Amino acid sequence: MPGEIKGLNEECGIFGVWGHPDSAQLTYYGLHALQHRGQEGAGIVTTDGKQMKLHKGHGLINEVFSQNQLQELKGHASAGHVRYATAGDGGYENIQPLLFRSQTDSLALAHNGNLVNAQALKSQLEGQGSILTTTSDTEVVAHLIKRARHLPLDEAIMEALSMIKGAYAFLLMTENQMFVANDPRGLRPISLGQMGDAWVVSSETCGFDVIGATHEREVKPGELVVISNEGVEAKRYASPIQRTLCSMEYVYFSRPDSNLDGKNVHASRKRMGKALAKEAPVEADVVTGVPDSSISAAIGYAEESGIPYELGLIKNRYVGRTFIQPSQELREQGVKMKLSAVRGIVEGKRVVMVDDSIVRGTTSRRIVQMLKEAGASEVHVRIASPPIKNPCYYGIDTANSGELIASDRSVEEIEEQIGADSLTFLSPDGLNEAIYQGEESIEHGGCMACFTGNYPTEIYPNTAHPYEKL
Repeated sequence: MPGEIKGLNEECGIFGVWGHPDSAQLTYYGLHALQHRGQEGAGIVTTDGKQMKLHKGHGLINEVFSQNQLQELKGHASAGHVRYATAGDGGYENIQPLLFRSQTDSLALAHNGNLVNAQALKSQLEGQGSILTTTSDTEVVAHLIKRARHLPLDEAIMEALSMIKGAYAFLLMTENQMFVANDPRGLRPISLGQMGDAWVVSSETCGFDVIGATHEREVKPGELVVISNEGVEAKRYASPIQRTLCSMEYVYFSRPDSNLDGKNVHASRKRMGKALAKEAPVEADVVTGVPDSSISAAIGYAEESGIPYELGLIKNRYVGRTFIQPSQELREQGVKMKLSAVRGIVEGKRVVMVDDSIVRGTTSRRIVQMLKEAGASEVHVRIASPPIKNPCYYGIDTANSGELIASDRSVEEIEEQIGADSLTFLSPDGLNEAIYQGEESIEHGGCMACFTGNYPTEIYPNTAHPYEKL
Protein backbone atom coordinates (compact mmCIF):
# COMPACT_ATOMS: atom_id res chain seq x y z
CA MET A 1 0.00 0.00 0.00
CA PRO A 2 1.65 3.27 -1.06
CA GLY A 3 2.51 5.88 1.54
CA GLU A 4 1.02 9.34 1.30
CA ILE A 5 0.44 12.45 3.35
CA LYS A 6 -3.09 12.96 2.05
CA GLY A 7 -3.38 10.57 -0.86
CA LEU A 8 -5.45 12.71 -3.20
CA ASN A 9 -3.87 14.52 -6.11
CA GLU A 10 -5.58 16.98 -8.39
CA GLU A 11 -3.81 17.74 -11.59
CA CYS A 12 -3.67 21.46 -12.07
CA GLY A 13 -4.73 25.06 -11.81
CA ILE A 14 -5.08 27.56 -14.64
CA PHE A 15 -4.80 31.33 -14.62
CA GLY A 16 -4.95 33.90 -17.37
CA VAL A 17 -4.96 37.64 -17.97
CA TRP A 18 -6.19 39.62 -20.97
CA GLY A 19 -5.61 43.35 -21.45
CA HIS A 20 -2.84 44.23 -19.00
CA PRO A 21 0.77 45.25 -19.83
CA ASP A 22 2.09 43.18 -16.90
CA SER A 23 0.07 40.07 -17.74
CA ALA A 24 2.95 37.64 -17.18
CA GLN A 25 3.76 39.01 -13.73
CA LEU A 26 0.09 38.95 -12.72
CA THR A 27 -0.23 35.36 -13.95
CA TYR A 28 2.87 34.44 -11.95
CA TYR A 29 1.20 35.72 -8.76
CA GLY A 30 -2.07 34.06 -9.68
CA LEU A 31 -0.34 30.72 -10.13
CA HIS A 32 1.26 31.18 -6.70
CA ALA A 33 -2.25 31.31 -5.24
CA LEU A 34 -3.09 28.09 -7.12
CA GLN A 35 0.14 26.27 -6.26
CA HIS A 36 -1.77 23.81 -4.05
CA ARG A 37 -3.43 22.43 -7.20
CA GLY A 38 -0.17 21.27 -8.77
CA GLN A 39 3.46 21.30 -7.72
CA GLU A 40 5.44 19.39 -10.31
CA GLY A 41 5.44 21.77 -13.25
CA ALA A 42 4.43 25.26 -14.31
CA GLY A 43 4.30 27.36 -17.46
CA ILE A 44 3.23 30.75 -18.81
CA VAL A 45 2.62 31.75 -22.43
CA THR A 46 2.16 35.38 -23.50
CA THR A 47 1.07 37.26 -26.61
CA ASP A 48 1.75 40.82 -27.74
CA GLY A 49 -0.72 40.52 -30.58
CA LYS A 50 1.92 39.43 -33.07
CA GLN A 51 3.81 36.54 -31.51
CA MET A 52 3.51 34.15 -28.59
CA LYS A 53 6.28 33.30 -26.14
CA LEU A 54 6.34 30.34 -23.75
CA HIS A 55 8.41 29.42 -20.74
CA LYS A 56 7.76 26.29 -18.68
CA GLY A 57 9.60 23.79 -16.54
CA HIS A 58 9.55 21.26 -13.74
CA GLY A 59 9.06 22.39 -10.15
CA LEU A 60 7.23 25.04 -8.15
CA ILE A 61 6.31 28.32 -9.77
CA ASN A 62 9.17 30.20 -8.07
CA GLU A 63 11.62 27.52 -9.20
CA VAL A 64 10.51 27.67 -12.82
CA PHE A 65 10.50 31.47 -13.21
CA SER A 66 13.12 34.09 -12.44
CA GLN A 67 12.53 37.83 -12.70
CA ASN A 68 14.52 37.95 -15.93
CA GLN A 69 12.43 35.16 -17.47
CA LEU A 70 9.22 36.96 -16.55
CA GLN A 71 10.50 40.17 -18.13
CA GLU A 72 11.13 38.27 -21.35
CA LEU A 73 7.47 37.24 -21.45
CA LYS A 74 6.13 40.52 -22.79
CA GLY A 75 2.56 40.94 -23.85
CA HIS A 76 -0.87 42.21 -22.90
CA ALA A 77 -2.24 38.69 -22.39
CA SER A 78 -1.01 35.49 -20.80
CA ALA A 79 -2.14 31.98 -19.91
CA GLY A 80 -0.57 29.99 -17.08
CA HIS A 81 -0.74 26.51 -15.61
CA VAL A 82 0.48 24.55 -12.59
CA ARG A 83 0.27 20.80 -12.74
CA TYR A 84 0.58 17.55 -10.85
CA ALA A 85 1.80 14.50 -12.75
CA THR A 86 2.39 10.82 -12.04
CA ALA A 87 5.36 8.66 -12.95
CA GLY A 88 5.37 8.14 -16.71
CA ASP A 89 3.51 11.39 -17.37
CA GLY A 90 5.93 13.90 -15.96
CA GLY A 91 7.89 14.65 -19.13
CA TYR A 92 8.73 18.21 -20.10
CA GLU A 93 6.59 17.92 -23.23
CA ASN A 94 3.48 17.41 -21.07
CA ILE A 95 3.98 20.56 -18.98
CA GLN A 96 1.35 23.12 -19.88
CA PRO A 97 0.38 25.40 -21.46
CA LEU A 98 0.93 23.42 -24.63
CA LEU A 99 1.84 25.71 -27.54
CA PHE A 100 1.18 24.72 -31.15
CA ARG A 101 2.49 26.82 -34.04
CA SER A 102 1.39 26.78 -37.67
CA GLN A 103 2.11 28.89 -40.73
CA THR A 104 -0.93 31.07 -40.06
CA ASP A 105 -1.17 31.38 -36.27
CA SER A 106 -0.45 29.78 -32.90
CA LEU A 107 -2.63 28.15 -30.25
CA ALA A 108 -1.88 27.67 -26.54
CA LEU A 109 -3.92 25.34 -24.34
CA ALA A 110 -4.14 24.87 -20.57
CA HIS A 111 -6.51 22.31 -19.08
CA ASN A 112 -7.80 21.11 -15.73
CA GLY A 113 -9.58 17.76 -15.70
CA ASN A 114 -9.51 14.46 -17.55
CA LEU A 115 -11.13 13.23 -20.77
CA VAL A 116 -12.76 9.82 -20.44
CA ASN A 117 -12.79 9.22 -24.22
CA ALA A 118 -9.26 10.44 -24.88
CA GLN A 119 -7.87 7.04 -25.87
CA ALA A 120 -10.61 6.48 -28.44
CA LEU A 121 -10.04 9.95 -29.91
CA LYS A 122 -6.26 9.43 -30.01
CA SER A 123 -6.70 6.18 -31.93
CA GLN A 124 -9.08 7.90 -34.34
CA LEU A 125 -6.73 10.85 -34.90
CA GLU A 126 -3.67 8.65 -35.42
CA GLY A 127 -5.65 6.53 -37.87
CA GLN A 128 -6.34 9.70 -39.83
CA GLY A 129 -2.67 10.68 -39.93
CA SER A 130 -2.21 12.88 -36.88
CA ILE A 131 1.10 12.64 -35.02
CA LEU A 132 0.73 13.12 -31.26
CA THR A 133 3.84 14.44 -29.52
CA THR A 134 2.72 14.20 -25.87
CA THR A 135 0.87 11.72 -23.67
CA SER A 136 -1.44 14.45 -22.39
CA ASP A 137 -5.13 14.34 -23.26
CA THR A 138 -4.95 18.09 -23.87
CA GLU A 139 -3.19 17.61 -27.19
CA VAL A 140 -6.24 15.77 -28.53
CA VAL A 141 -8.23 18.99 -28.34
CA ALA A 142 -5.64 20.90 -30.36
CA HIS A 143 -5.82 18.31 -33.16
CA LEU A 144 -9.62 18.35 -33.14
CA ILE A 145 -9.62 22.14 -33.42
CA LYS A 146 -7.10 22.08 -36.26
CA ARG A 147 -9.23 19.60 -38.18
CA ALA A 148 -12.13 22.01 -38.02
CA ARG A 149 -10.23 25.10 -39.12
CA HIS A 150 -12.46 25.51 -42.15
CA LEU A 151 -14.74 27.08 -39.53
CA PRO A 152 -14.20 30.34 -37.64
CA LEU A 153 -11.99 29.60 -34.64
CA ASP A 154 -14.73 29.91 -32.03
CA GLU A 155 -16.90 27.47 -33.98
CA ALA A 156 -13.94 25.12 -34.47
CA ILE A 157 -13.36 25.10 -30.71
CA MET A 158 -17.03 24.43 -30.03
CA GLU A 159 -17.05 21.57 -32.53
CA ALA A 160 -13.97 20.07 -30.84
CA LEU A 161 -15.54 20.43 -27.40
CA SER A 162 -18.67 18.64 -28.59
CA MET A 163 -16.53 15.58 -29.38
CA ILE A 164 -14.80 15.21 -26.01
CA LYS A 165 -16.31 13.73 -22.84
CA GLY A 166 -15.30 13.97 -19.23
CA ALA A 167 -14.21 16.81 -16.96
CA TYR A 168 -12.56 19.90 -18.34
CA ALA A 169 -11.98 23.56 -17.76
CA PHE A 170 -10.01 24.91 -20.73
CA LEU A 171 -8.06 28.12 -21.23
CA LEU A 172 -7.04 28.61 -24.89
CA MET A 173 -5.19 31.56 -26.38
CA THR A 174 -4.12 32.77 -29.83
CA GLU A 175 -2.23 35.91 -30.78
CA ASN A 176 -5.42 37.98 -30.54
CA GLN A 177 -8.06 36.02 -28.63
CA MET A 178 -8.58 34.10 -25.39
CA PHE A 179 -11.17 31.34 -24.94
CA VAL A 180 -12.45 29.85 -21.68
CA ALA A 181 -14.62 26.73 -21.63
CA ASN A 182 -16.27 24.59 -18.98
CA ASP A 183 -17.60 21.09 -19.58
CA PRO A 184 -21.39 20.61 -19.85
CA ARG A 185 -21.63 19.34 -16.26
CA GLY A 186 -19.25 21.85 -14.68
CA LEU A 187 -17.14 19.17 -13.01
CA ARG A 188 -14.13 21.48 -12.63
CA PRO A 189 -14.21 25.08 -11.36
CA ILE A 190 -13.28 28.06 -13.55
CA SER A 191 -14.19 31.71 -13.01
CA LEU A 192 -13.91 35.15 -14.61
CA GLY A 193 -12.70 38.27 -12.86
CA GLN A 194 -11.83 41.87 -13.69
CA MET A 195 -8.90 44.10 -12.78
CA GLY A 196 -9.66 47.54 -14.12
CA ASP A 197 -10.12 47.07 -17.86
CA ALA A 198 -8.34 43.70 -17.83
CA TRP A 199 -10.08 40.33 -17.70
CA VAL A 200 -8.76 37.55 -15.47
CA VAL A 201 -9.40 33.79 -15.53
CA SER A 202 -8.73 31.51 -12.56
CA SER A 203 -9.47 27.97 -11.41
CA GLU A 204 -10.26 29.39 -7.98
CA THR A 205 -11.40 32.78 -6.78
CA CYS A 206 -8.40 33.01 -4.42
CA GLY A 207 -6.36 33.74 -7.56
CA PHE A 208 -8.28 37.00 -8.04
CA ASP A 209 -7.69 38.13 -4.47
CA VAL A 210 -3.90 37.93 -4.68
CA ILE A 211 -3.73 40.42 -7.56
CA GLY A 212 -6.60 42.65 -6.46
CA ALA A 213 -9.04 41.52 -9.15
CA THR A 214 -12.79 41.32 -8.62
CA HIS A 215 -14.62 38.04 -9.07
CA GLU A 216 -17.34 38.56 -11.68
CA ARG A 217 -18.85 35.12 -12.22
CA GLU A 218 -18.17 31.46 -12.89
CA VAL A 219 -17.95 30.17 -16.44
CA LYS A 220 -21.19 28.24 -16.79
CA PRO A 221 -21.30 24.55 -17.68
CA GLY A 222 -21.38 24.14 -21.46
CA GLU A 223 -20.25 27.73 -22.03
CA LEU A 224 -17.44 29.15 -24.17
CA VAL A 225 -16.32 32.67 -23.27
CA VAL A 226 -14.42 34.61 -25.96
CA ILE A 227 -12.20 37.47 -24.76
CA SER A 228 -10.48 39.93 -27.12
CA ASN A 229 -9.67 43.62 -27.44
CA GLU A 230 -13.26 44.04 -28.67
CA GLY A 231 -14.68 42.78 -25.37
CA VAL A 232 -16.19 39.60 -23.94
CA GLU A 233 -18.75 37.36 -25.61
CA ALA A 234 -20.36 34.23 -24.13
CA LYS A 235 -21.51 31.37 -26.35
CA ARG A 236 -23.24 28.13 -25.43
CA TYR A 237 -21.93 24.98 -27.13
CA ALA A 238 -23.87 22.44 -25.04
CA SER A 239 -27.34 22.35 -23.53
CA PRO A 240 -27.66 22.70 -19.74
CA ILE A 241 -27.32 19.42 -17.82
CA GLN A 242 -27.55 18.75 -14.09
CA ARG A 243 -24.40 20.36 -12.69
CA THR A 244 -21.99 17.98 -10.98
CA LEU A 245 -19.15 20.08 -9.60
CA CYS A 246 -16.59 17.76 -7.98
CA SER A 247 -17.48 17.44 -4.28
CA MET A 248 -13.82 16.91 -3.40
CA GLU A 249 -13.19 20.52 -4.37
CA TYR A 250 -15.15 21.44 -1.24
CA VAL A 251 -13.78 18.60 0.88
CA TYR A 252 -10.10 18.93 0.10
CA PHE A 253 -8.74 20.52 -3.08
CA SER A 254 -9.78 24.16 -3.04
CA ARG A 255 -8.34 26.77 -0.72
CA PRO A 256 -10.63 27.74 2.17
CA ASP A 257 -10.73 31.38 1.00
CA SER A 258 -12.11 30.39 -2.41
CA ASN A 259 -15.78 30.44 -3.38
CA LEU A 260 -17.23 27.63 -5.49
CA ASP A 261 -20.69 27.80 -7.02
CA GLY A 262 -21.32 30.84 -4.83
CA LYS A 263 -20.38 29.01 -1.62
CA ASN A 264 -17.33 29.72 0.52
CA VAL A 265 -15.13 26.65 0.96
CA HIS A 266 -14.24 27.33 4.61
CA ALA A 267 -17.90 27.80 5.56
CA SER A 268 -18.84 24.61 3.72
CA ARG A 269 -16.16 22.65 5.56
CA LYS A 270 -17.32 24.01 8.90
CA ARG A 271 -20.82 22.78 8.09
CA MET A 272 -19.34 19.36 7.27
CA GLY A 273 -17.75 19.30 10.71
CA LYS A 274 -20.99 20.31 12.40
CA ALA A 275 -22.90 17.61 10.51
CA LEU A 276 -20.27 15.07 11.49
CA ALA A 277 -20.60 16.02 15.17
CA LYS A 278 -24.36 15.43 14.93
CA GLU A 279 -23.96 12.10 13.15
CA ALA A 280 -21.03 10.80 15.22
CA PRO A 281 -20.88 12.25 18.75
CA VAL A 282 -18.30 10.90 21.17
CA GLU A 283 -17.14 11.66 24.71
CA ALA A 284 -13.76 13.35 24.41
CA ASP A 285 -11.58 16.11 25.85
CA VAL A 286 -10.18 17.87 22.76
CA VAL A 287 -10.82 18.14 19.04
CA THR A 288 -7.93 18.58 16.62
CA GLY A 289 -7.74 18.73 12.85
CA VAL A 290 -5.13 17.37 10.46
CA PRO A 291 -3.52 20.46 8.86
CA ASP A 292 -4.47 22.17 6.66
CA SER A 293 -7.61 21.21 4.76
CA SER A 294 -9.26 19.58 7.81
CA ILE A 295 -8.98 22.55 10.18
CA SER A 296 -12.28 24.12 9.10
CA ALA A 297 -14.20 20.87 9.64
CA ALA A 298 -12.50 20.36 13.01
CA ILE A 299 -13.59 23.84 14.12
CA GLY A 300 -17.15 23.02 13.05
CA TYR A 301 -17.06 19.71 14.95
CA ALA A 302 -15.80 21.46 18.08
CA GLU A 303 -18.44 24.20 17.89
CA GLU A 304 -21.29 21.73 17.45
CA SER A 305 -20.08 19.22 20.06
CA GLY A 306 -18.96 21.73 22.68
CA ILE A 307 -15.58 19.96 22.95
CA PRO A 308 -12.73 22.51 22.83
CA TYR A 309 -10.67 22.77 19.67
CA GLU A 310 -6.92 22.57 20.18
CA LEU A 311 -3.81 22.51 17.99
CA GLY A 312 -2.98 18.90 18.69
CA LEU A 313 -1.13 18.50 15.40
CA ILE A 314 1.40 20.97 14.02
CA LYS A 315 2.52 21.20 10.41
CA ASN A 316 6.07 22.01 9.39
CA ARG A 317 5.54 24.91 6.98
CA TYR A 318 8.90 24.39 5.31
CA VAL A 319 8.10 21.00 3.82
CA GLY A 320 6.10 20.91 0.58
CA ARG A 321 3.08 18.68 0.06
CA THR A 322 4.56 15.20 0.14
CA PHE A 323 2.24 13.77 -2.47
CA ILE A 324 4.36 15.52 -5.12
CA GLN A 325 7.11 12.99 -4.40
CA PRO A 326 6.95 10.18 -6.98
CA SER A 327 8.29 7.30 -4.89
CA GLN A 328 6.85 5.52 -1.88
CA GLU A 329 10.05 5.94 0.14
CA LEU A 330 10.09 9.71 -0.33
CA ARG A 331 6.38 10.03 0.50
CA GLU A 332 6.77 7.99 3.68
CA GLN A 333 9.74 10.09 4.80
CA GLY A 334 7.68 13.18 4.03
CA VAL A 335 4.92 12.10 6.42
CA LYS A 336 7.41 11.86 9.27
CA MET A 337 8.85 15.28 8.46
CA LYS A 338 5.61 17.13 7.98
CA LEU A 339 3.43 16.61 11.07
CA SER A 340 4.11 16.60 14.79
CA ALA A 341 1.78 15.87 17.71
CA VAL A 342 1.71 18.42 20.55
CA ARG A 343 2.30 16.36 23.68
CA GLY A 344 1.28 19.18 26.03
CA ILE A 345 -2.16 19.25 24.40
CA VAL A 346 -2.95 15.58 23.82
CA GLU A 347 -1.18 13.78 26.68
CA GLY A 348 -3.70 11.95 28.84
CA LYS A 349 -6.59 13.26 26.71
CA ARG A 350 -9.35 11.62 24.71
CA VAL A 351 -8.75 13.14 21.28
CA VAL A 352 -11.16 13.56 18.36
CA MET A 353 -8.98 13.65 15.25
CA VAL A 354 -10.89 15.21 12.34
CA ASP A 355 -9.64 14.61 8.82
CA ASP A 356 -11.18 15.42 5.44
CA SER A 357 -10.82 11.95 3.88
CA ILE A 358 -9.13 8.58 4.00
CA VAL A 359 -7.77 7.26 0.71
CA ARG A 360 -5.20 4.53 1.29
CA GLY A 361 -5.14 4.68 5.09
CA THR A 362 -1.38 4.84 5.50
CA THR A 363 -1.28 8.41 6.76
CA SER A 364 -4.26 7.99 9.08
CA ARG A 365 -2.56 5.04 10.72
CA ARG A 366 0.64 7.04 11.24
CA ILE A 367 -1.17 10.05 12.68
CA VAL A 368 -3.18 7.92 15.11
CA GLN A 369 0.06 6.26 16.18
CA MET A 370 1.74 9.66 16.51
CA LEU A 371 -1.01 10.95 18.80
CA LYS A 372 -0.88 7.87 21.00
CA GLU A 373 2.90 8.05 21.22
CA ALA A 374 2.42 11.64 22.43
CA GLY A 375 0.26 10.32 25.25
CA ALA A 376 -3.31 10.48 23.95
CA SER A 377 -5.40 8.01 25.94
CA GLU A 378 -7.94 7.57 23.11
CA VAL A 379 -8.02 8.66 19.47
CA HIS A 380 -11.43 8.87 17.83
CA VAL A 381 -11.16 9.50 14.09
CA ARG A 382 -13.92 11.48 12.40
CA ILE A 383 -13.84 11.90 8.60
CA ALA A 384 -15.67 14.89 7.09
CA SER A 385 -16.62 13.00 3.91
CA PRO A 386 -18.00 9.53 3.07
CA PRO A 387 -15.69 6.55 2.42
CA ILE A 388 -13.97 6.81 -0.98
CA LYS A 389 -14.91 3.47 -2.49
CA ASN A 390 -14.74 4.11 -6.22
CA PRO A 391 -12.06 5.35 -8.63
CA CYS A 392 -12.29 8.84 -10.12
CA TYR A 393 -11.94 9.24 -13.90
CA TYR A 394 -12.27 13.02 -13.98
CA GLY A 395 -8.84 14.24 -12.95
CA ILE A 396 -8.16 12.96 -9.42
CA ASP A 397 -5.42 10.43 -8.82
CA THR A 398 -7.64 7.52 -7.71
CA ALA A 399 -8.09 5.65 -10.99
CA ASN A 400 -7.57 2.22 -9.44
CA SER A 401 -10.01 0.92 -6.84
CA GLY A 402 -7.25 -1.35 -5.49
CA GLU A 403 -5.59 1.77 -4.07
CA LEU A 404 -8.66 2.69 -2.00
CA ILE A 405 -8.82 1.26 1.51
CA ALA A 406 -12.63 1.59 1.61
CA SER A 407 -13.22 -0.23 -1.69
CA ASP A 408 -13.21 -3.67 -0.06
CA ARG A 409 -13.20 -3.02 3.70
CA SER A 410 -15.91 -2.15 6.19
CA VAL A 411 -15.64 0.86 8.48
CA GLU A 412 -14.86 -1.51 11.34
CA GLU A 413 -12.01 -3.09 9.35
CA ILE A 414 -10.58 0.33 8.48
CA GLU A 415 -10.86 1.36 12.13
CA GLU A 416 -8.81 -1.66 13.16
CA GLN A 417 -6.25 -1.11 10.41
CA ILE A 418 -5.55 2.51 11.34
CA GLY A 419 -5.54 1.76 15.08
CA ALA A 420 -8.31 4.18 16.06
CA ASP A 421 -10.51 3.74 19.12
CA SER A 422 -13.46 4.60 16.89
CA LEU A 423 -13.98 5.71 13.30
CA THR A 424 -16.96 7.38 11.62
CA PHE A 425 -17.38 8.92 8.17
CA LEU A 426 -19.82 11.69 7.24
CA SER A 427 -22.79 10.31 5.31
CA PRO A 428 -23.34 11.24 1.64
CA ASP A 429 -26.56 13.03 2.62
CA GLY A 430 -24.71 14.90 5.35
CA LEU A 431 -22.03 16.03 2.91
CA ASN A 432 -24.56 17.08 0.30
CA GLU A 433 -26.57 19.08 2.81
CA ALA A 434 -23.43 20.73 4.24
CA ILE A 435 -22.41 21.96 0.79
CA TYR A 436 -25.72 22.86 -0.84
CA GLN A 437 -27.98 23.43 2.18
CA GLY A 438 -30.97 22.06 0.32
CA GLU A 439 -30.38 24.24 -2.77
CA GLU A 440 -29.27 21.50 -5.16
CA SER A 441 -30.81 22.03 -8.62
CA ILE A 442 -29.92 21.77 -12.29
CA GLU A 443 -27.68 24.81 -11.80
CA HIS A 444 -26.19 23.64 -8.50
CA GLY A 445 -25.10 20.13 -7.65
CA GLY A 446 -22.09 17.93 -7.01
CA CYS A 447 -20.38 14.82 -8.34
CA MET A 448 -20.12 12.19 -5.60
CA ALA A 449 -19.07 9.28 -7.80
CA CYS A 450 -16.01 8.44 -5.69
CA PHE A 451 -18.37 7.91 -2.73
CA THR A 452 -21.46 6.44 -4.40
CA GLY A 453 -20.28 4.95 -7.70
CA ASN A 454 -22.86 7.02 -9.61
CA TYR A 455 -20.78 8.54 -12.42
CA PRO A 456 -22.27 11.56 -14.20
CA THR A 457 -20.83 10.52 -17.58
CA GLU A 458 -20.34 7.23 -19.36
CA ILE A 459 -17.01 5.55 -18.56
CA TYR A 460 -15.09 4.06 -21.46
CA PRO A 461 -13.34 0.67 -21.10
CA ASN A 462 -9.86 2.16 -21.47
CA THR A 463 -10.45 5.21 -19.31
CA ALA A 464 -8.47 3.97 -16.33
CA HIS A 465 -5.62 2.10 -17.98
CA PRO A 466 -3.60 3.80 -19.19
CA TYR A 467 -4.70 6.73 -17.04
CA GLU A 468 -3.29 9.78 -18.78
CA LYS A 469 -3.04 12.82 -16.56
CA LEU A 470 -3.28 16.41 -17.73
